Parts: sequence; structure tokens; C-alpha cells
Amino acid sequence: MSRIIEVENVSKTLSRRQVLNNVSFTVKKNSITGFIGPNGAGKTTMIRILTGLISCSGTVKLSGIPIHDKTRALKNVGAMVEMPVFSSYMTGYQNLYALALLDSTMNQRTRRARIREVIALVGLQGREHNKVKGYSLGMKQRLGIAQALLNNPEILILDEPTNGLDPVVTKEIRDIILKLNRERGVTMLISSHLLGELEKLCDDFIIISRGRIVKQGSKDSILSAGGTGHLEDAFLHLMAGGE
Repeated sequence: MSRIIEVENVSKTLSRRQVLNNVSFTVKKNSITGFIGPNGAGKTTMIRILTGLISCSGTVKLSGIPIHDKTRALKNVGAMVEMPVFSSYMTGYQNLYALALLDSTMNQRTRRARIREVIALVGLQGREHNKVKGYSLGMKQRLGIAQALLNNPEILILDEPTNGLDPVVTKEIRDIILKLNRERGVTMLISSHLLGELEKLCDDFIIISRGRIVKQGSKDSILSAGGTGHLEDAFLHLMAGGE
């Protein structure tokens, strides 16, 4: 299976602290990969690098295109980084339309059709013309995923997509993610502290601690590390220095 995200020897220093130290990993095309680690491990910094928000030393390629060529590298990337921020006094549709205007390759007809499509994909039909200030957290997360899908991406990077959601809404977001992957072939990189949820979603895992990759592998190979077949146990075992 081809590699759609390639990270090699990436390092990053912020405020005189080395946040990432010679990080290397790959993500397979059409996979769902979990990106996990304790607070301060460097996950958010790595995601900000992958989405072109900050620079780094080393090599990052998205669909074979170096990240320093931002326009081309990010053309097929969608992202929801941290908590999405929308205008509360605009409707969900109006927020998406304002964001879609940033893509000069779409004419008005294509833009409107794409917005209708992503609203349907995330299950916001019937609420898209309500003001965002009346949205629940789960609806805002759906809207965040919708904006990440506007450019019809091959790669979707999600940071804590189910954080703070109740079990029912969490399952609904999980079903959206799985549908995008299985029916549309969207490659996912998902960062989350909810290990039980990632265990249900992911094919592969990348584990990072103190700015270094601790382990990367298939779901089966990672789960076997803890001896119980559960991601939480494997994660704790690896954090304690196990193999």
C-alpha cells in the first residue's frame, strides 16, 4: 500500500524547547491512523506542521509533494485542528460558504453543490440554516468536519474529533469517519486521548512521547504490546519503556 504521508527526520524547537526530535513516520493511503501520546508529547506541533501552519527542519511530503510547496501539497488535505472556530451569528451554511470562497478554483454553482454535499455527509441537513450559536458541541464538530471536507481532500487530519461528546454523538461522528474512509477512500490521521474510541476506528497507530516516535505499526502489532489486546494497556506499557 502506497505512503500518502511521509515524515522524515523532522525536528522543531519552540521557545527554546525542542518539541520534536528527529521524528519519522509514514501513513498508508486509504488507512485510518491513530496519532497518540501524552500531553506535551508533540502531537499538536506535528499536526500544525502537516497542515502548513508552522515550518520545521526535515522532510514532510503529502501525496508525494514536499510541504514547503504549500499550495500543491495542501491542495488535497483537509483538517480540523483543535476546536473549530466559527462565527456564532452566522448559520452553518453561511460559515461554510465564507470558507468556500477562499477556494478560487470553484465557481458559484460548484461551491453551492459542494456545500450541500458536505452538509449531507456529516448529517447536518435541516440545521444548516440555523445560527451556529444554537449548535450543540456535536453539531459544531460536524460543522468542523464539513469545513475540512470542502476541498474534497484525499487526506483528512482530525485533532480530537470526539472530545467532550456524549456516547451517542461520539458513535455518530465515528460512523461519519468510517463512511468517509470506506466509501470515499479518504486517508485519516486522527489525534485523540480517547484510546477506546481510536481502538474502534484505526488500522494503524503512531505513538509519540517527548518529541520522539516510540512505536509505529498495525493495530494488531500495537495491541499485542500490552499483553491484553487493548490499546490503553499497550499504550501504558510502551510509555513505561516496554517493547
